Amino acid sequence: MTEQRRTGLKELQKLDINIREARQRIQDFDPLFAEVEEPALVLESELGTSRTRLKEMMLEERRLESSTEERKDRLKRLDERVASVRNLREEAAVTAELEMVRRALQNDEQEALTLMDQVRKGEERLAELEESSAEANALVEPQREELITQRAKAKKDLEDFEREREQFAGGIDPAELRIYDAIRRGGRWAAVSELTEDGACGNCFGVVPLQFQNEIRHGDSLIRCEACGVILAAPEPVVEGAEGDSDDEPEVAPDSDETEAESEPAGDDADVEADADEEEGASAAAAGEAASDAEDQEEEEEV
Repeated sequence: MTEQRRTGLKELQKLDINIREARQRIQDFDPLFAEVEEPALVLESELGTSRTRLKEMMLEERRLESSTEERKDRLKRLDERVASVRNLREEAAVTAELEMVRRALQNDEQEALTLMDQVRKGEERLAELEESSAEANALVEPQREELITQRAKAKKDLEDFEREREQFAGGIDPAELRIYDAIRRGGRWAAVSELTEDGACGNCFGVVPLQFQNEIRHGDSLIRCEACGVILAAPEPVVEGAEGDSDDEPEVAPDSDETEAESEPAGDDADVEADADEEEGASAAAAGEAASDAEDQEEEEEV
């Protein structure tokens, strides 16, 4: 029963690791959104700055228009006053003021023309930015929707893992669960670790005393590593696969009949070679006899 709880703690740890990885995946979406939306955000920021600047220039343009109208009215009144002056001193004062207002009016009109040109260029730039921003948003939108879908799936996986974890933890001994949760709260990824083949902790590889190794393998009690503090569990039994048996199959010896059949052609070849040698010997003997008969005949003719 205790060994089942050890196994339960290992399964619980797998769920906790899945939960932690799911949370990390959800957090990783923030820089992805920033990367995808950056071009559109840059254009949107520039678009906002251009709108603000254009608005300020239009306000300045209206201020200049109002100031120009006021100066024109004042200039008109001064022209009327010049016609009604009674002495030279008054005429000189009105004329000087009239000249000053005229110069100020010219400056305002020149500034208004410059500002109108700037407003026109600002409107053109604003139209270009709005078009570029619309194109950038059109390109970004599919990628953003894909990221939103993936993030929603990651959140759904997290909810499933958390619900499964809550249900699974209900079947674990409360005392062991408290120890396990205390280890996990320390920020560790591993709270449960299996023994290695040589009897060491699978987390820090510190050697575990033999007495504790036996208790861990038999599941008598919950034992923690003295070095790193994780809960020690027996290793999972290794199940041998069927593939290993096929490699050990003995080789099948060749059939004796096939061996004999293969050796027969070799014997026939030897007989053929022997017959050829006999024929060559007979031919050589016949040639020698013919040569000796020819020599005897020549000797008889000479005699």
